[in-house]
Amino acid sequence: MQNTPNTASDRSSDEIDLLALFGALIDNKWIIAAFTGAFAIVGIAYALLATPIYVAGAVVQIEKKSSGLGSLMGDSELFASTSAAVTEIELLKSRRVIGQAVSNLNLDVTAEPKLFPMVGSFFYRRWQPTAEQPVAPAWLGFGSFAWGGESVSVFQLDVPEQYLGKELILRSEESGRFSLYNEDDNKLLSGTVGEAIEQAGFKLQVASLQARPGTEFILTKRNALSVILGYQRELSAAERGRDSGILALSIEHKNPEHARRVLNEVSRLYVRQNVERKSAEAQQSLEFLRTQLPEVRRELERAETALNTYQSAAGSVDITIETKAVLDQIVELDTQISEQQLRQAELERRFTREHPSYQALITQLAQLQESRNRLVSRVGDLPETQQELLRLARDVEVSTEIYTQMLNKSQELDVIRAGTVGNVRIIDEAAVDTSLPVKPKKALIVVLATLLGGMLGVAVALLRHALNRGIENPDLIEQMGLPVYASIPFSKDQLSIERSLKGKSVAAKPTNLLAAYNPADLAVESLRSLRTSLHFAMMEAKNNILMISGPSPSVGKSFVSTNLAAIVAQTGKRVLLIDADMRKGYVHKLMGRAAEPGLSGLLVSTFTLADVISKTEVPNLHLISRGQIPPNPSELLMHANFEEQLSQLSSMYDMIIIDTPPILAVTDAALVGRLAGTSMLVTRFGRNPAKEIEVALQRFRNNGVDIKGAIFNAVEKKASAYGYGNYGYYQYEYKSEGK
Repeated sequence: MQNTPNTASDRSSDEIDLLALFGALIDNKWIIAAFTGAFAIVGIAYALLATPIYVAGAVVQIEKKSSGLGSLMGDSELFASTSAAVTEIELLKSRRVIGQAVSNLNLDVTAEPKLFPMVGSFFYRRWQPTAEQPVAPAWLGFGSFAWGGESVSVFQLDVPEQYLGKELILRSEESGRFSLYNEDDNKLLSGTVGEAIEQAGFKLQVASLQARPGTEFILTKRNALSVILGYQRELSAAERGRDSGILALSIEHKNPEHARRVLNEVSRLYVRQNVERKSAEAQQSLEFLRTQLPEVRRELERAETALNTYQSAAGSVDITIETKAVLDQIVELDTQISEQQLRQAELERRFTREHPSYQALITQLAQLQESRNRLVSRVGDLPETQQELLRLARDVEVSTEIYTQMLNKSQELDVIRAGTVGNVRIIDEAAVDTSLPVKPKKALIVVLATLLGGMLGVAVALLRHALNRGIENPDLIEQMGLPVYASIPFSKDQLSIERSLKGKSVAAKPTNLLAAYNPADLAVESLRSLRTSLHFAMMEAKNNILMISGPSPSVGKSFVSTNLAAIVAQTGKRVLLIDADMRKGYVHKLMGRAAEPGLSGLLVSTFTLADVISKTEVPNLHLISRGQIPPNPSELLMHANFEEQLSQLSSMYDMIIIDTPPILAVTDAALVGRLAGTSMLVTRFGRNPAKEIEVALQRFRNNGVDIKGAIFNAVEKKASAYGYGNYGYYQYEYKSEGK
């Protein structure tokens, strides 16, 4: 139960903090609105002026790879494979493909018209050329910039290595001529359109040029590798659907035709490279067969020669039926063994000897060899003549079979290689929708810029609130033990009066007093409330002298002093107003009087009281102005003459109000306060921090001056300044509606 009050207090404190932050946003609504509006305008300007970016799109299909008809191993599923989309994407974006496209399209050379900063692109894009005027006229005499219709096509540009990546200026001239300059405006070469020029390491050939004389173009020869890497980053490739084999290609560029050409060239080169990869297998097998065919033919010729020679020598011996059957079986086995040996040679080129496919082939060879050996052992039972004839005939038939098979395979591979079609084909060629650029997204940019401006405005508002340590709640002053006698609202009329007095030595009319200029002003009404409070507060004071000071300059103490004096005088009391700020006092301006003679002259006995006291336009109100600015104001106030004069004046008037300098600036207020019966401290809304007020009070206490109370001046109606109820918001205008 004991914790309940603290919890409620903490909750209230939290709610007040939230209210303060919300109030700070309301108070700074114009700052937030200004930031939001400014960023929105910038966003709109960027969306309109930014160069649009277009996207070119193409679609490529990747079909399943077969084992390849060009393989010596046939269509065995053991060696069939499928190409993953990610592999094809990497092949598509390889330097071999992109680099060839860069070379074919001369992409390492950029030639663009020189545009006016920020807005040049906007005008260039919107120019509509006509037959009579293909090029836009120069704006405001800026003839070196392109304003619409200008174009240049560079067929060749070679530069020394030190100029790679650097901008060169091509300046058009009369009759199709041009000159090339470096960045220091040094002339490098001159020439004519269509002419190949070579000079000092530069090679340039301009294919076409359309521009006004004097128009400049920016030419750049970039490093080929950096260009390739750049297009690799810009080219986007993604599979549509998992394992669909459909690749969507896209590339972005400010020139839609350029994007279309680049994407079409990349697609074409990728398809050609795929075909070359597919035909490479057949080509490799064909080359292997062509190296083996001559050797097999020589073996066939040797076998035929040996058979003919033996038959001639033996008298044309014929093979028996039994020998013929053995011969056919041996020839068939030898043919199979030869085929397997060819496959073995191909596998040795592809795989290691430990590969399962190679091991399986070795096992098949061993089985065929074993079957052959069994047949050969049966040959030993035949007559010697039949054995030799069988051997020679076998060699001829095996060589003939192998040669014929290899010759047929070679012709087949040659046909396959010539008619190879890759497993990649272009479904949709590159196309660009020029009616809808992908960047900038204008609506999104404007919305984001507006939100960013709003957030920045809120941040600035909260930062101002956090950095503003000036007191805006009079309760904080009362917590220091200093009662607030009055809260005076900020007056726009008073601000106008003060601005009109700047630079004037003497005011022209008595309406410089707000109490006289606008007696119904809320600030004047608050001063009347202060007059009532002071009437009772000064009843117990030691004298009728009221000192008014402040912690720092520009808190409005002179405004309070003069107008309070006028209001008190209007009640019929005799009031004397003394300007004791002999450094920067300007009470005489507010009262419409001269600064001399004044207090400084009275204290040095140059003038008498009768000389320095002057009447004002307000009945019963007299004034002693500051006088001539002395070199030692503090010493004059410490002189016994000041105390004597105050004692004499106190008996002459019902109230004496003394306006003094700020206590934290000089010590004059403390000297005057020791002689005054009542002392008041003027603080300004949002100007004086709590620490500053505490130091001012301590300074007075150290000098034996007791501050009776505070006057909270220039209070503004702010949502963040919550909690000052009676002092701030509860101020109402209550006057007659008559003229």
